[in-house]
Amino acid sequence: MRKNTKLTAAAATAALALGLTACGTASDPGAASGSGAKADASKALVVAASPTPHADILNYIKDNLAKKAGLNLEVKEFTDYVLPNTATQQGQVDANFFQHKPYLDDFNKKNKTTIVPVADVHLEPLGLYSASAKELKDIKAGQTVAVPNDTTNEGRALALLADNGLITLKDGAGADAKLSDIEDAKGLKFKELEAATLPRALNDVDAAVINGNYAIEAELEPATEALVLEKAEGNPYANFLAVKKGNEKDARVQKLAELLNSPEVKQYIEDTYKGSVIPAFGAAQ
Repeated sequence: MRKNTKLTAAAATAALALGLTACGTASDPGAASGSGAKADASKALVVAASPTPHADILNYIKDNLAKKAGLNLEVKEFTDYVLPNTATQQGQVDANFFQHKPYLDDFNKKNKTTIVPVADVHLEPLGLYSASAKELKDIKAGQTVAVPNDTTNEGRALALLADNGLITLKDGAGADAKLSDIEDAKGLKFKELEAATLPRALNDVDAAVINGNYAIEAELEPATEALVLEKAEGNPYANFLAVKKGNEKDARVQKLAELLNSPEVKQYIEDTYKGSVIPAFGAAQ
């Protein structure tokens, strides 16, 4: 359960973050500093990232590991799920760090972009939160549950609700399940909202399924405050470093990928997020 004061603070934080986004996404042909294996290794590697935990992890690397590794790293924060990919595709940034594979596959298909994953870094468990309910059993027929409105995260949210008995999905409903795939809503009503706005909507709905990064930004604590939380085992939603196809062998990208999978970053994630963000290192598929 969350106090309204935290939700108000989260709204103010989000408003500030949006202002930072506007500054960080100005069209600047020189923002990215090269591509592919021929990129100038002395120039900054510009990486677009969601503020928490992605930019936090990158800034930890920038402040503690990058200089020793010979990497000039620049972090640009974005508060939505579209601009980091379009900026990467257009060469305004060199790479991004904010998404998982099902989302990227859907984005590439819909937008004819050619973004590819480089290295898995962490998992942010999706959770169900409420400003009023203290336990899952408090979510009852007639109440409204908000879910993310993007294809992959909505399917992921519906799967979480189904796995915990709040709804029943039609046979065959997969990772891209929609509200129309609900076979039995068990009296619940649903509201589709942009993922980033879900924490601010908690006072307007009875519960909301919120992505881990947005929950943390709103000062929610997934490990202790979620009514239900995704399990890490066998989860396909690891977040990864990504680049425009053809830039995977950029030496700066490879160096950052190594640092993102380093023991120091593993320790940072475990110490900082205490189970709300989980290391999931490895080569992205």
